[in-house]
Amino acid sequence: MANPFVHLELNTRNLQQSKDFYGQLFGWQFQDIDMGPMGTYSTFQCDSGPGGGMTASTGAPVGWLAYIGVADVKATTEQAVALGATVLHGPAEVPGIGWMTIFHDPAGAGIAIFQASQPVPAQP
Repeated sequence: MANPFVHLELNTRNLQQSKDFYGQLFGWQFQDIDMGPMGTYSTFQCDSGPGGGMTASTGAPVGWLAYIGVADVKATTEQAVALGATVLHGPAEVPGIGWMTIFHDPAGAGIAIFQASQPVPAQP
């Protein structure tokens, strides 16, 4: 697949409760990153497939959001808009990590795209 899913993100009302639940259910281990005014971002990596992160919701809907890897966030965002998408956030830099955009597709489904600063290693 040319553009695989590369990251899964949970916006939650209670970060610690979600970490406890998924940690106990799936054995996930979390690494907390202080994002300053945005709060804590907790990352996890699975044995296979994409890893992800969790954050306490700051107005975004509660739920999971999938990120698809792209070579050029700006060009892909422009193409998505030309095809009828509505941009919700971005393109925006994730300092030291890459760039991302979140949008609704023409049918209203939320999705995100991500361009890594460094090439993303292939998943087993």
